Amino acid sequence: DVTGSLAMAVVVDSAHEDQIHDAQLDYYGNRLATCSSDRTIKIFELGPEPGQQSLSANIAGHEGPVWQVAWAHPKFGTVLASCSYDRKVMVWRENQTRGGQWTKIYDYDGHTSSVNSLCFAPHEQGLRLACASADGTLSVLTWNGQADNSWDEKRVPNAHQIGSNAVSWAPSPPSPEGAPAAPPRLASGGCDGVVRVWSVRPDGTVAADEAFDAAFAASPHSGWVRDVAWSPGGGGQRDGH
Repeated sequence: DVTGSLAMAVVVDSAHEDQIHDAQLDYYGNRLATCSSDRTIKIFELGPEPGQQSLSANIAGHEGPVWQVAWAHPKFGTVLASCSYDRKVMVWRENQTRGGQWTKIYDYDGHTSSVNSLCFAPHEQGLRLACASADGTLSVLTWNGQADNSWDEKRVPNAHQIGSNAVSWAPSPPSPEGAPAAPPRLASGGCDGVVRVWSVRPDGTVAADEAFDAAFAASPHSGWVRDVAWSPGGGGQRDGH
């Protein structure tokens, strides 16, 4: 119960040299990742008491401003993804045996313009990432596992006119016993003022939800859609988006 309580703001000196675009806590809330127009990502260790934080890593690799970062579920290890104006998506892993050194394990350069947003899927889907780009496309990137350590890359052309700004995965809904699992779904928003919902087929291809497209067309936004998010139970077919 937080009624009547006061939240204490804690200032973190990020040591970034330019504007900070995103800051994300990890699954446990013990680490903070930040990214900036200075082209770097920084990792901070957060202590149990306010003000107890320390810079543990400075990650460089992008050649332009870094717009967003996202943590993967810890079942996949300590994994972080980033996207940038340089048109690239990068996935990083911390190697504890090398003193916490961060190594780039994947680099996707299939977009032709700035990659503005990215989001890891619920862990039940495996290590899977959706990305939205200013080239108007989306991409869905899925790790194939340790056998060959490759990634399956699916591109969704013409997702939005002008550009795609945001992407969000629906939570994985529970399936009734004996019933097939519902297909994974994600939502995207673009510069065209449109929100779209997509389903991922078993072969990894992505299909638009035509019913949602038709419903949204009746009441579109008049400006850019900057962000999209699902309700906690939003993966069910009868839940709101």
